[in-house]
Amino acid sequence: MKIIILGAGQVGASVAENLVSEANDITLVDTSADHLAVLRERLEIRTVCGNAASPTVLRDAGADDADLLIAVTQSDQTNLCACRIAKVLFNLPTRIARLRSTDYVDFPELLDDDNFAVDFSICPEQVVTDHIKRLISFPEALQVLEFADGVLSLICVRAFEGGPLVGHPLKALRFHLPNIEARIAAIYREGEPIIPVGETVIMPGDEVFCLAATVHIRQVMGELRRGDRPMRRIIIGGGGNIGLRLARSIEHDYHVKILESNVARAEAVATQLNRALVLRADATDEKLLESEGIDETDLFVALTNDEEDNIMSASLAKRMGARRTLALINRRSYVDLVQGGPIDIAISPAHTSIGTLLAHVRRGDVVAVHSLRRGAAEALEIIAHGSPKDSKVVGRPIEDIALPQGATIGAIVRDVRREDGKVVRREVIMPHHDTQIREDDHVIVFCTHKKLVRRVEKLFQVGFSFL
Repeated sequence: MKIIILGAGQVGASVAENLVSEANDITLVDTSADHLAVLRERLEIRTVCGNAASPTVLRDAGADDADLLIAVTQSDQTNLCACRIAKVLFNLPTRIARLRSTDYVDFPELLDDDNFAVDFSICPEQVVTDHIKRLISFPEALQVLEFADGVLSLICVRAFEGGPLVGHPLKALRFHLPNIEARIAAIYREGEPIIPVGETVIMPGDEVFCLAATVHIRQVMGELRRGDRPMRRIIIGGGGNIGLRLARSIEHDYHVKILESNVARAEAVATQLNRALVLRADATDEKLLESEGIDETDLFVALTNDEEDNIMSASLAKRMGARRTLALINRRSYVDLVQGGPIDIAISPAHTSIGTLLAHVRRGDVVAVHSLRRGAAEALEIIAHGSPKDSKVVGRPIEDIALPQGATIGAIVRDVRREDGKVVRREVIMPHHDTQIREDDHVIVFCTHKKLVRRVEKLFQVGFSFL
């Protein structure tokens, strides 16, 4: 695809990095020539320096024959204006805009073709907030992802010494949980992927990705590590966009405190919350953390705009007794460095939200894309279309599907219909070698390396006879 990305910030750079590795033709637009030069050298992409909402700049970027525009600058107004120009002047087929303000989301009619002409809108801050909320619900997990409208969950946990399944082969899982369908999709040991088979033994410290129906996911997690007590007391370091969004969404279910050092921002945040307590304080202040009972805190979340401060405050909170710590970190190299030490979970906003974008870029009917292992791997939800005549997957048993090595079909979500065609329920199937994929099945494919994604997408594309 020929793709124009507007904005070379964390989100734009991450999108470019993900897409350029898949042989797409990428042009990156930004106002900073120095920043573009660094990315051009690192990623070997075309760049254009200028205002993203300028018709001339968009023409220079190749809007005349581009397939996709991704507007992810820091300005909502610039992103909206660029989408409108791309539609009216260049008839660019697909336009995606990053919108940080909830005002536009509350009035979706503003985004239709008669107005700003935005096909899809994303809010990375909200995606990160939702991600953190899921982690609060599953305190033992490193990552929690949902597929098929929440029917199926993929959860990543670090195997713990003493877990019922730890030290035993995977085939023992069906004896531990005889009435539950579950599947170990992948294992990472010391950073290297292991394709799981029945004889694979889970070792302490392994990162284990497990698929199961959402209603059963807690029981499956219990096989890998001892359960943590539920979260009750949460301290949020930083009252920025994500900190405020998180506090507003959880303040009625947890005891929440926000630490914000800026006086004006602290006062503004306090007016938008009902139950959470807002303190004008520095999250790296040791005495302050002690006085606010950090040793009795279940979760400390560092969400400021300064990743060094986030690392420092989360590490300090852990040392002072916080049960679990989470830090927002932009640079992927930092994420890999600190996670698993004093910081239990490190989140990269760009990599957390990139799946929302990738779902609109992938070929075939890709419903969801989740970035795993800080972007190294991916899990895709793909709807199978066609018939055995024109599809390489429909009507074929799993063992006959030519999946590339490193890609596995982890689960299938199938609609169960009445005679009149109405869906009565959705069934989660953990496939075996002879399981056949049917048309309209939602197939969850786990790729241990993102380089495999292109081949998987091609496998699920139907032939011309179907089109």
